[in-house]
Amino acid sequence: MSWWFVLHGYGQLAAEFIRFFADLTADDAVVVAPEALNRFYVVNPDVAPARDRPVGATWMTREDRESEVADYVEYLDAVFDAVTGGVPIEGAHVNVIGFSQGAATAARWVAHGRVPATRLILWGGLVPPDADLTRGPNALRGVSLTYVLGSRDHYLSDAALDEDVARLARAGIQSSVVRFDGGHVVSRAALRQLTAG
Repeated sequence: MSWWFVLHGYGQLAAEFIRFFADLTADDAVVVAPEALNRFYVVNPDVAPARDRPVGATWMTREDRESEVADYVEYLDAVFDAVTGGVPIEGAHVNVIGFSQGAATAARWVAHGRVPATRLILWGGLVPPDADLTRGPNALRGVSLTYVLGSRDHYLSDAALDEDVARLARAGIQSSVVRFDGGHVVSRAALRQLTAG
């Protein structure tokens, strides 16, 4: 059995984001998509009235940043405890995927929270500079870390990815990179590649 905690990107909602991971449930997996605590209208008021404006969510903004990070790490720990009873079933794998802004969120959760992750997948995002790279057995050293990058991702460059991989390697954290043909999106084909075998 495996657990998949999938963290959406900026301006997305969990109910829409979880659809990318529907194929995982065929493999005796539980997929959990927590939603960021901060919702907002994704278009300006002059575009449409409130009732017609789409809503998105964000994990944090620059305002009171450290408190927001602490809040979402605590929130994600509480979600984990609520859905697993605090301890996954013996032998289960706990996978954490973060897309875009959710990648930084996922990395901070694994580095600073209580989730016993076995795998961390950062999709279209990097490990943020403030993530603790040295903390105990649940830190980033203790997980299989994979970056996923589309060939036409306009938010993340190859150079930035290479620099992050090198920074982690200097801290003794090994990682792998999966590339796919596409942009700043979740690719079902790339996800199948990550979950095969």
